[in-house]
Amino acid sequence: MIKALIVEDEIQSRKLLYALLEKNCPEIKVVALAANVKEALEAVQTHQPNLVFLDITMPDGTGFDFLEKTPAIKFDIIFTTATDKYAVKAIKYSALDYLLKPIDNEELKHAVEKMIQKKQQLNTVENLAHLLQNIKQSTDSYQKITLPTGGSYEIVLVKDIIRCEAEGSYTHFFFPNKKKILATSGLKYYEDLLPPNYFMRIHNHHLINLNHVVRYLKNDGGFAIMSDETKIEVSRRKKDDFLNALKQI
Repeated sequence: MIKALIVEDEIQSRKLLYALLEKNCPEIKVVALAANVKEALEAVQTHQPNLVFLDITMPDGTGFDFLEKTPAIKFDIIFTTATDKYAVKAIKYSALDYLLKPIDNEELKHAVEKMIQKKQQLNTVENLAHLLQNIKQSTDSYQKITLPTGGSYEIVLVKDIIRCEAEGSYTHFFFPNKKKILATSGLKYYEDLLPPNYFMRIHNHHLINLNHVVRYLKNDGGFAIMSDETKIEVSRRKKDDFLNALKQI
């Protein structure tokens, strides 16, 4: 049985999430409810939960304040939020889970199942440190990204990503010195997440970092030569956008 704490300042939202968990997630036992950061800190100390459903905006601070004030984080986290797009992006960059309000039954079940499956693999402390670093930047552009690989989580510098290549619902990431990581999310996910002023999808299966383009070959429709010496085809419909983007770098 997984002991869970719900941290949510709106009473109706607390009751709804409690009811949804009771109905859809029999492996979860809610041991406490908290309405603010102070109550959440007390509940963690008293109940020692395995999982915290954490709201981002509260009367006496934020969910991130709660995390920074927690002496030792020994629980998994699923964030819940309504509108904070910058916080959501930071959470996604850190490969941590979140639910958008109003919370959907299926999304809740999926988040809980994913947490259970990856519980032994997730380095919560390291990922949270990465998240809090991103949040403190107060920007929409982050220096590092966490890549889930199935067996681990790799934190890498965004600027070091040379290119990304699709393989079904997975994505290969390529770095200097022949380093390669297979991430367990599709290319579209990373296309939406990585900064569009530097990353461009030039082909159905290829997303490249424009800063790592060293040459453009005009023959056969066009090819981008990357810093790792790979030759990536530029689709005809992307050619003009690609050449214009190169001029902006």
